[in-house]
Amino acid sequence: MTVGESNPRVSMAGRATAHPSSSASFGPSTPSASSQRAAVWIISAGVFVVNLDLFIVNVAVPALGDAFDGSSLASLSWVLNAYAIVFAALLVVAGRLADRYGHRRGFLLGLAVFTVASALCAFAPGVGWLVAARALQAAGAAALMPTSLALLLVNTPAERRPRAIRSWAAIGGIAAGLGPVVGGVLVEADWRWVFLVNVPVGVIGLLAGVRLLPEARPHREGPFPDLVGAVLLTLAIGALAFALVKADAWGWSSPRVLVPLLAAAALAAGFWVRSARHPAPVVELPMLRTRVFATATLAALLFTVAFAAMLLTAVLWCQQVWGYSAIRTGLAIAPGPLAVPLLAVCSGPVVRRIGAGRTAALGCLLFAAGLAWWALALGTSQHYASGFLPGMVVTGIGVGLALPTLVGAAAAALPPTRFATGSAVTTMARQTGSVLGVALMVTLLGAPDGPGEALDAFRHGWWAAAATAVLAAITALALHRPGAAPTAPDAGP
Repeated sequence: MTVGESNPRVSMAGRATAHPSSSASFGPSTPSASSQRAAVWIISAGVFVVNLDLFIVNVAVPALGDAFDGSSLASLSWVLNAYAIVFAALLVVAGRLADRYGHRRGFLLGLAVFTVASALCAFAPGVGWLVAARALQAAGAAALMPTSLALLLVNTPAERRPRAIRSWAAIGGIAAGLGPVVGGVLVEADWRWVFLVNVPVGVIGLLAGVRLLPEARPHREGPFPDLVGAVLLTLAIGALAFALVKADAWGWSSPRVLVPLLAAAALAAGFWVRSARHPAPVVELPMLRTRVFATATLAALLFTVAFAAMLLTAVLWCQQVWGYSAIRTGLAIAPGPLAVPLLAVCSGPVVRRIGAGRTAALGCLLFAAGLAWWALALGTSQHYASGFLPGMVVTGIGVGLALPTLVGAAAAALPPTRFATGSAVTTMARQTGSVLGVALMVTLLGAPDGPGEALDAFRHGWWAAAATAVLAAITALALHRPGAAPTAPDAGP
């Protein structure tokens, strides 16, 4: 049930040199068996903490509000959005830089930045510091994730690479399942442990990685990636999120809302022009002319808007309306994420039978049904088993059917030489959806006064998220008909 990292076959954001079928990026010598195992553990640990961080921070949001003098949800939303925005903008650029200067160097640099930023998050004296540290943390994750699979494949014999890819993909699912519970336990001790837990893992990974991780041959030829385009994209998404977050307090017609909306449009136009003209853009626009890829990516973006909204409201509902502790909240949410890996693995026969479009649409509609159940069944009285749990399980099933199918269809629609970059663009779109989902919920929830107003606000949020999931289903149906749609059987959650 992860928002961030995804397709195990194609998650690298550079060229396709680290694809299993390519031998160009693998070193000339084969590491020893013990070195291979150690390297796999190092890589897996780095990927795990990055995925885990996506979920444990959501559980910590109410505790952060208490720690920082009752900071508003609008301010705290940037703890989530800063990470998603920077990760989205830097993923492709970081992958291409790693292609030029080496995947080992990129992984270790990303892990070092992520570890240092985690410590800065833990010792943040205020929300502003924490948001800045989260942005730095995302920069480290953006460098770490595109290189992790490349390094994993370097350490795996050719005949075992398909299994290694599936294992790599499962890391995200395991982190998603454990994230809410681990986050709840850590928050019960102190919210700072949500970030401190990354530090020893990062330090050990760095010390071991310097000695044990191999280096593949870098590819220094080709143009330098478009850093200006990445900045424009960051500012555009940030301005749009700022306008959405402040719209409820300032009013949609306020100049303070209209100006960032216009700025977002202008920055997005500048980003589009840069992408059309730059030799190594953040988004290769010709890919968007591939109908299946563009459709699947748009559907994934819309679905992630609904997913991010669901996850945030689930945490806030449990802790702020029902008064659950952080650990009880984690346990309450866990059934949804735990359903995702199983559905992702078992969805292959469904895709082959009815097609990627219908499978993804079914998942989106189930997700919408889970949100609708909450809107209809939940009240301020605590009825977890009959009220909250059914919606949580149904949304988890929806994620397991929809997200891997959309990511797989997008990847399989491209030629092998564009697998890596295409997957990065899809992941970038999903991170953008996450930002919009959080911002949308902040606007709809506002600052309700009393349980009755809170219930109405949450219901509005759930209906809006359900409507977005239905739009994602309609978009998914525009994919190829059954039997013709490309599939990616190894696509992970």
